[in-house]
Amino acid sequence: QVQLVESGGGLVQAGGSLRLSCAASGRAFSAYGMAWFRQAPGKKREFVAGINWSGDNIYYADSVKGRFSISRDSAKNTVYLQMNNLKPEDTAVYYCAMRDSPYSGSFGYTSIYDSWGMGTQVTVSI
Repeated sequence: QVQLVESGGGLVQAGGSLRLSCAASGRAFSAYGMAWFRQAPGKKREFVAGINWSGDNIYYADSVKGRFSISRDSAKNTVYLQMNNLKPEDTAVYYCAMRDSPYSGSFGYTSIYDSWGMGTQVTVSI
């Protein structure tokens, strides 16, 4: 079983930046794609960004386009989320997710992922 561990969350003022990391470990690592989701109190978990492991395809939610950037380091089995120009509405717990097998549909559905991390809190103050 693969374990996903997120890090890099914290408290930042509006307009600031954070970089989240998600490190995968466990059985022989094999990922088709990885994604970041977030969940604010009282709200559904929502898609933020996704990337296939070859890096050919990258997807963003409209709310973060132009501010967030997803990337991966294959050698380290790690995916990153660079978050710039943060806004108070970005406050949420951010989760990393991984899908093992090839898939041609939307990365935005929580149900397509095989593994999830425990999440890291991001708080953006005014």
